[in-house]
Amino acid sequence: SDVYKRQYQRRVRGEKTRMDSYLQLHKVNHTHLFNDYPYKQIIKKENPKEVADWSPYVNNGGTTVAVAGKDFAVVAVDTRISSGYSIMTRHGLKASVLTDKAVIATSGMQADMTTLHKTLEVRIVQYLNKHQKTISTPSIAQMLSNTLYYRRFFPYYTFNVLGGIDEEGKGCVYSYDAVGSFERCYYSCSGTGHELIQPLLDNQILRQHQKGESITLSSLDETVELVKDAFSSAGERDIYTGDGVLIYKISAKGVETEKFALKED
Repeated sequence: SDVYKRQYQRRVRGEKTRMDSYLQLHKVNHTHLFNDYPYKQIIKKENPKEVADWSPYVNNGGTTVAVAGKDFAVVAVDTRISSGYSIMTRHGLKASVLTDKAVIATSGMQADMTTLHKTLEVRIVQYLNKHQKTISTPSIAQMLSNTLYYRRFFPYYTFNVLGGIDEEGKGCVYSYDAVGSFERCYYSCSGTGHELIQPLLDNQILRQHQKGESITLSSLDETVELVKDAFSSAGERDIYTGDGVLIYKISAKGVETEKFALKED
């Protein structure tokens, strides 16, 4: 009955009941009355775990970098895909060439990254079929923002950088958060090695906290070497960044790809 259920609940909380007092007064051994009490299972079900053991998201690691120049852009991403302390593959692909003037690189959850890139590729083809022209890089940047914001209540667990050249032939880079907020900037990086690479780019490109210095836009070859140095440094201290780097060099000629090896440990 409900009376015995309430008494059992009080016993679970460590409180003394009237029955306990009565049985103790008459010196009756009453422990057997509650050992296999049927409400025992009910009480357990009424108090589930407060923290769930399962999450729909997982961070597969990796680092992305994008740097804009006067008439070019460089986008780079490492090839290691991890899960916890395990390396799932050393040859993973985290970047997609969207057009001959735009490349996207993504860190975060590999499954969400694959879905996001496929969605963008389909919408770019739809744009081409509808307007009979290739979509521009700034338009791709806005489309990516809309796509991420559309999923804001169950976001893609991705952190994206978009690099390319705009309609005027100038290099451009766009930085994003998980729900689509973005800005155009000279450079950007995301992923598990972000904290290691960002200060280097601040120093070498933006010349932060250096008196008499201004923003330095290097040549294409110098930018590629800077990116290689940044990944070499991050790979020494971030266990989720390593194995190799895919470097995409975007210019008026199109997109060229170069692979740079990192330590495989």
